[in-house]
Amino acid sequence: MGSTLTVVVLGATGRQGGAVARHLLADGWQVRALTRRPDSPASRRLSALGAEVRRVDLNEPDSLRGVFDNAYGTFSVQNPMTSGLEAEVQQGKNVADAVSRAGVDHLVYASAGVGVPGTGVGSWESKRVIQAYMAEIGLRPTVLRPMALMELMTDRGLYPAVAMWSLMPKLMGSDRPLPWICADDIGAIAARVFASPDQFAGEEIQLASDVQSVGECTAIWRDVMGSGPRRLPMPIWMFEKFVGNDLTTMWRWLHDHRFDTDLSRTHQILPTAATVREWLIRQRTTSTRARRRRPSHGR
Repeated sequence: MGSTLTVVVLGATGRQGGAVARHLLADGWQVRALTRRPDSPASRRLSALGAEVRRVDLNEPDSLRGVFDNAYGTFSVQNPMTSGLEAEVQQGKNVADAVSRAGVDHLVYASAGVGVPGTGVGSWESKRVIQAYMAEIGLRPTVLRPMALMELMTDRGLYPAVAMWSLMPKLMGSDRPLPWICADDIGAIAARVFASPDQFAGEEIQLASDVQSVGECTAIWRDVMGSGPRRLPMPIWMFEKFVGNDLTTMWRWLHDHRFDTDLSRTHQILPTAATVREWLIRQRTTSTRARRRRPSHGR
């Protein structure tokens, strides 16, 4: 399966959507990549790989008309960090409506969290609302539910020095086991899900390829990178002033509750899914190569 079939990928220039688009293209699928900024460098890179890039605004249902026509599948992801929770829910519903109208065969929905109600974590509860709406209008999505992205350790947009390495262990506990997966492996798993719709349609899949506490991640980082990660202490109230209280609520919930840390389903789908150590080694290698490619301005 692939070659002549089209998958529409939302958030195609983001972490998860971008990884899904790249893996689908590498596997021979036709990819229709949706983004708010079709002229961005990330959009141009996708276009160079063979994707059809289209501009959409998930807040505007009219902008979604026609983009799902003749598509076999859709990867739906929304980002509450940029849109806010209410807008995330409405965007998810807008996509679900458009997918339903177009009669798309296979919808893969990027969720998050532990998959139980009543956590009080807004970015987990909002995704349950979207998933419930999908069922209400007759859709049967495959739900991918990662817990913690390994990119939390390195991605500047996720404030690792403040969040991952300072406030997260303070509120969650540095010895609390946490399931991890990297965005690239989410992309690889999504591509496999699209290739086997009969096997995965309607399934909710908790995605995790490794379980490590923040303390263990710190030790692995130090071993791989040669020194500890950079920390930037910040008062909780100040962090919440900038990014809201969703993350701090999440970390407190994780401190107080038990949750699923089973890795078997993820490794069954993708046996090569990376551990934290393997992923950090790749980041070190990539960073070293990038430094070597930079032009020297010395004499």
